[in-house]
Amino acid sequence: MDIAHLQTWIGSTEQVAEQVSPFLSIALAATLDRDDPPYAEGDVLPLLWHWLHFQDPCPQGQLGPDGHPARGGFIPPIPLPRRMWAGSRLQSLAPMHIGMPLRRVSTIKDVTHKSGRSGDLVFVTVQHRILDGDTACVEEEQDIVYRQAPDRDAPAPTPKPAPEGSAYSRLIDPDPVLLQRYSALTFNGHRIHYDRDFCKHEEGYPGLVVHGPLLATLLLDLLRRQYPQVPVADFSFRAVAPVFDTHPFTLHGAPDKADQTFRLWVRRHDGALAMNAIATLAKGSRT
Repeated sequence: MDIAHLQTWIGSTEQVAEQVSPFLSIALAATLDRDDPPYAEGDVLPLLWHWLHFQDPCPQGQLGPDGHPARGGFIPPIPLPRRMWAGSRLQSLAPMHIGMPLRRVSTIKDVTHKSGRSGDLVFVTVQHRILDGDTACVEEEQDIVYRQAPDRDAPAPTPKPAPEGSAYSRLIDPDPVLLQRYSALTFNGHRIHYDRDFCKHEEGYPGLVVHGPLLATLLLDLLRRQYPQVPVADFSFRAVAPVFDTHPFTLHGAPDKADQTFRLWVRRHDGALAMNAIATLAKGSRT
């Protein structure tokens, strides 16, 4: 692998502009089983719901075998088959309003190569800035990891156990309809979320994979159900282990030791920790 060549993508940028319509927010609220009034122009777009927007309408003939756009454009042509959104760090700087023309400016910040137990790993860090005119609304860094397909005969790694106690929780049944709806809302063609044969025979997974950003959205939604009117200033998450549609999972949350900060996590049916997250409420907010 020519990592030096892949690192020539560092500093590459792209911009996508979109007038944020209410429909996607109305549809996501329905997908999350929220009872929100219908979203309308002028309403504040909830944090993380901007992931529904600024999508790349890649022509069908330019998709790779996994359903993602072929690499080599904005994302470097990493020659590893598996791709995962491993985590993000976000700051909410100003409200995003539905109905407004917003702009996302994306930059490749880093490309690094590591060797793990399953072979080569390449991490791509992408910075996104959501702008309303010249006002920065959200600043985000996403960590995308590419890796080799694992040896099917190799033992599965032992997952880390999730914390047992929490202040509040919610049970989620990740049925294929939930996954299909989220894939459609985010224009995500990755086949691991809807093509069971591909998951089993090409990726070696036991079932459909629940989207990492869907898990993160559900975690922040859990906190929002506890404190509906309190804005979140900072949010970060890290995917630890995959979640499949074969079993329900639970969302958990609890206040952290730091003031206005909350720990959030996803617990699989087998007790494994699937995702960790931290949310910090805006200064001066009351819970």
